[in-house]
Amino acid sequence: MSTTRPELAGTFGMVASTHWLATAAGMATLESGGNAFDAAVATGFALQVVEPHLNGPGGEVPILFAAGERSGTGPGRPGLLSGQGVAPAAATIEAFEQFGLDLVPGTGLLAATVPGAFGAWLTLLRDHGTQPLDAVLRFALEYAETGHPLLPRVTATVASVSEHFRTHWPTSAATWLSSDGAPPAPGRLFRNPVLASTYRRLLDAARGPSREAQIDAALSAWYSGFVAEAIDRFARYPVMDDSGRPHAGFLTGQDLAGWTPTYEPPVTLDRQGWTLAKAGPWSQGPALLQVIAMLDDVDAVRYRDRSASGPSDADTAEAVHVSVEATKLAMADREAWCGDVENVPVDELLSSTYAAERRALIGNTASHQLRPGSPGGRPPRLPSFLTTDAPGPRRTGAGIGEPTVDRHGATRGDTCHLDVVDRWGNIVSATPSGGWLQSSPVVPELGFPLGTRAQMFWLERGLPNSLAPGKRPRSTLTPSLALRGGVPALAFGTPGGDQQEQWQLCFWLAHVHRGLDLQAAIEAPTWHTTAFPSSFYPRESTAAEVVVESRLGDRVVAALRRRGHDVTVAAPWTLGRLSAVSRDPETGVLRAAADPRGVQGYAAGR
Repeated sequence: MSTTRPELAGTFGMVASTHWLATAAGMATLESGGNAFDAAVATGFALQVVEPHLNGPGGEVPILFAAGERSGTGPGRPGLLSGQGVAPAAATIEAFEQFGLDLVPGTGLLAATVPGAFGAWLTLLRDHGTQPLDAVLRFALEYAETGHPLLPRVTATVASVSEHFRTHWPTSAATWLSSDGAPPAPGRLFRNPVLASTYRRLLDAARGPSREAQIDAALSAWYSGFVAEAIDRFARYPVMDDSGRPHAGFLTGQDLAGWTPTYEPPVTLDRQGWTLAKAGPWSQGPALLQVIAMLDDVDAVRYRDRSASGPSDADTAEAVHVSVEATKLAMADREAWCGDVENVPVDELLSSTYAAERRALIGNTASHQLRPGSPGGRPPRLPSFLTTDAPGPRRTGAGIGEPTVDRHGATRGDTCHLDVVDRWGNIVSATPSGGWLQSSPVVPELGFPLGTRAQMFWLERGLPNSLAPGKRPRSTLTPSLALRGGVPALAFGTPGGDQQEQWQLCFWLAHVHRGLDLQAAIEAPTWHTTAFPSSFYPRESTAAEVVVESRLGDRVVAALRRRGHDVTVAAPWTLGRLSAVSRDPETGVLRAAADPRGVQGYAAGR
């Protein structure tokens, strides 16, 4: 398969991300002697500045990582650092009921959780990196202080919400609009001096007798110092949100002071000599593992075993059909069983017995219903919101939910992703998101908005993903890390909300089952279904819909329609913005690739 770009190969280090400036920051960090953890932090901070419509300092990030076999401590088991902030202490279902709301609005201040990205990045740097804070923050600081050329997608996003900024969110208007109220032009050198000042104050606070003590001091300045104080003050003022009314936020300085990122073991699945690690059931990570387990004995996805010349149209149609049907089953289980609670039956959900039971439900035609299973014999429970005909909340604010790729494949922006591997075999995969410029007003003293991830909670009691103080919303953010023979070997991921696992499935099938290299696997045509409830306000779904890139071909589309799928044909290069890095456990050769979709993601390495 020919590709638009080569798969990169080398032995020193590789960085791939959704923006070339962030990739360059990560590569420069490796060149200066940093390891993969240092480079990941530098890349992550740069993304907050150059992709402000996709993530920001007020957002969150899950980070999967592993130490390499040449790191000095032997090959490490995969670890997960959760930078997903929790719901504030005052954010209760009762509080929303008093506002007359049955869903958490997707914009404004009510949906703010504790901003976890800063804490996670600094914790990773302190515990696994080698460089001081100023060395990894300098790229983001420079882009904020002296400017960076704005992506056309950033300016288009600002233009789409400029009237809302002028009318309702004056602090965002002051940051993003000119004195006459106009949005910035594409390619304009854009500066955010207030954000740069925030970074400089954090560096000034980073004092101490050691690198670790300096990082801890910066963490204190964020979660107990001037950042927390500014957030506390700003959240007390009502702002317009998707409910059509202004509301103050629940988030306080005490909420920030009481939170820290957490290390936890990832959920894993062993298949075909690989161990795939994902974030736990507070994310959608287990859903991908469930799908892979269901497809384990399905011949349709094993093109490599049947034809050296590649799949036929019939093979492709069958592979898309079974993948989509398995995804529907896994996402139904996500809705019924997953959340930040202790009793999620993960072992049962990923067992071979349960996978076989669910696989047996995949017929020759498209299913039209949400069908959660009963792992361990426990009866499932879905939110009543999904089983009633009551209309959902109307849209009135700056935007609905996560600004992701819509169901027809039109890209409006979404989230970010980065992958790094170094010469010692250390490997990192992270999916930063939240704090979108278009979803919450800018905190004027800090130069960035808060996140809105709490919109993923249900305002119904007794569900795994019901809102509760101190609880993480069930996130769509889902990086991937895989080991081969017990050695860290592959990191990959993509932006895309609920589609993240689906586009990563396309990559996994192409790379692991078909044997395509990283770049070819990323560029292979992709697909996804919207036949399950969205994680984002207003929580819509479209029964039996499958969205496919037109490159799959007319015959494949016709075959899917004959099976009863409601097929939406998207433009040829619209679904996904994947990146990946790898290390061959036998030779030590490093590889990297990034998606041409979106026209901004790049890999670099040598």
